[in-house]
This record gives sequence, C-alpha cells and structure tokens, in this order.
Amino acid sequence: MCKTCGCHGGSIEKVTLTVEGMTCNHCKAAVEKAVRALPGVMAAEVDLAAKTLKADFDPTKSSLDDVKKAVDEAGYKVV
Repeated sequence: MCKTCGCHGGSIEKVTLTVEGMTCNHCKAAVEKAVRALPGVMAAEVDLAAKTLKADFDPTKSSLDDVKKAVDEAGYKVV
C-alpha cells in the first residue's frame, strides 16, 4: 500500500474531529505533529477557525481512539 494515498488494496479512514483548546499556530502544529507521528497516518490538518482536525489514516495501523489519544496527550480535547 502506498504510504501517501492508500492505493494497492489498502483502506483509508478519513475523519473530521472537533478539538477544544486550540488558539494559535503553536496549537495547530502541536496537534498535527502528534497525530502525524502515529503509524499509518497519511495526513493531519488542523483548521484553527473551525476548531477541527481532519485526519486520514490506515485503520489497520492506528485507530480512531489512537488519534483521539494523541490529541489528548498533546494537551487538547476532542469533543
């Protein structure tokens, strides 16, 4: 499976989560870095204005709970 797109038979889960506590570009970078560090994560993008995180990941390598835990451990809360 391609690491970037999940082609060649892989399944990619795409989620949009609301995250509380993000107020600046440092917050944005911290959340994105934490989620991107998870195995199988292809993309993690924060929209500060909307207070959302969009993540694309391989569910055989990381779960939605793993993504939520990474956000929590970075100091923010998924609601």
